[in-house]
Amino acid sequence: MMTDTAPLTVAAAGHAPMGSPFAHVDTWIFDLDNTLYPAACNLFAQVDVRIGAYIAEALGLDADAAKRLQKDYFRQYGTSLRGLMLNHGVQPEPFLDYVHDIDVSAILPQPAMAESLAALPGRKIIYTNGSKGHAENVMRRLGVADQFHAVFDIVAADFTPKPDALPYTTLIQRHGIDPTRAVMVEDIARNLEPARALGMATVLVETDSPFSLPNPDAPPAALPYVQHRITDVPAWLAQVVADLAGPK
Repeated sequence: MMTDTAPLTVAAAGHAPMGSPFAHVDTWIFDLDNTLYPAACNLFAQVDVRIGAYIAEALGLDADAAKRLQKDYFRQYGTSLRGLMLNHGVQPEPFLDYVHDIDVSAILPQPAMAESLAALPGRKIIYTNGSKGHAENVMRRLGVADQFHAVFDIVAADFTPKPDALPYTTLIQRHGIDPTRAVMVEDIARNLEPARALGMATVLVETDSPFSLPNPDAPPAALPYVQHRITDVPAWLAQVVADLAGPK
């Protein structure tokens, strides 16, 4: 059960030798989709189809016109939903319920990741452009729901999606986060820029998704707000836990 408790410092937990790059962290902020589970699960393909179907039905468009509008709004507003709300008065709750009513069986349970999350000192928070219900559905499938203290979703963000800077500030204020003692783990590089500007450590989960990098050919130096790059979240978490625990 998720509860938002006061953060535990690494020092108070008796971990984190100074050699760990995450020795200072007491709040761990994770994106959800394509971060906690592999992008190869391709859940977004299901969501994408359902967004198009919802737009077609709500606005009386054919499938092709609905798809064009969906993608135009995504590019312009960060989510198709925000464009629909601003331009057509679409109510967000029925939209979110519909588009996230998907099959998550492609996700495999991750008991090792759950064990690593449990060993991390401090709070763990999900920050997603999706809905809380979707996050809880995915977390249950992964077997990690008990390891997270809170979900900060698109509703909590007042329907303003990442990477707009405003919801990052709201997240920090609502959960009493010191951003200089937080790390954000995310599969879309541009979503890490506001986090780094606030002082958070940043970890990019590199995927084959075209949304992951603004320019896949750009050298690492072109993305100064990305401090660490990984490809396997469970393996990275296991290594972080080992580093924080120190020599045995």
